[in-house]
Amino acid sequence: MTAPSSGGDRGPPAEGVVAPSPATSVAEDAALLESIQGQPLPSHVAVIMDGNGRWAGMRNLPRVAGHREGVKAARETVRAAGRIGIQYLTLYAFSSENWTRPAAEVDFLMRLLESSVDEELPELVQNNVCLRILGETNSLSSGVRRSIERAVHATQANTGLTLLIALNYGGRRELVRAIRALAGRVVRGELDPYAIEETDVSGALDTTGVPDPDLLIRTSGEFRLSNFLLWQVAYTELLVLPTLWPDFSPRDLCLAVADYQRRTRRFGGL
Repeated sequence: MTAPSSGGDRGPPAEGVVAPSPATSVAEDAALLESIQGQPLPSHVAVIMDGNGRWAGMRNLPRVAGHREGVKAARETVRAAGRIGIQYLTLYAFSSENWTRPAAEVDFLMRLLESSVDEELPELVQNNVCLRILGETNSLSSGVRRSIERAVHATQANTGLTLLIALNYGGRRELVRAIRALAGRVVRGELDPYAIEETDVSGALDTTGVPDPDLLIRTSGEFRLSNFLLWQVAYTELLVLPTLWPDFSPRDLCLAVADYQRRTRRFGGL
């Protein structure tokens, strides 16, 4: 895993260094976008959005301030993925292990999720984004479930970017659910246990019908998968960035795609 020198806390330019003008930055970003669109794009990009709490702590702010800024970064990332032409974008929003955090923080995250889904729905519809949810939603509050069910229903016919939100998600729990589903088919006589193939397992996962990620980005510099898409990332290109999630920008996404495009994927071959 590598980390290109982009992102992190962006302070003022060093003494004697002239910061680029907004016009220059816009032109550079447009050139970068055109460059990556001229080469094969990753079909599916997954992101472990990490660093909200540290972002807030570095600014002597409460952790919830980092989560609010993280929502803004997620919004911009979804917009940028659509502009680039990425077909699938998966964001790791809340893991099954996150329930162990302080109750007040978890409660805030649930309320933030509910309000964010409601606020973002009109733009998702306008931009032809199809929303899917990964994970176990039964244990979520009724308000959160209503919001995501409404958004999924309202966008299910959209044909643009497919946005997958991993919510109360854990890769091991997903595999357990898949195994149970396959075992049920065996018990019912629908499936020969000795005929089970990788395609059967993939079809029983939350991501059924979605290609495995081509690129997995993790922010905040941590070199862990954190129980995320354990089956699906077997041959995914990994990229760890030092950037804390609230500082992740559309340019960072473009640079990540450009990094991916410079790699040679062999899938175990030569």
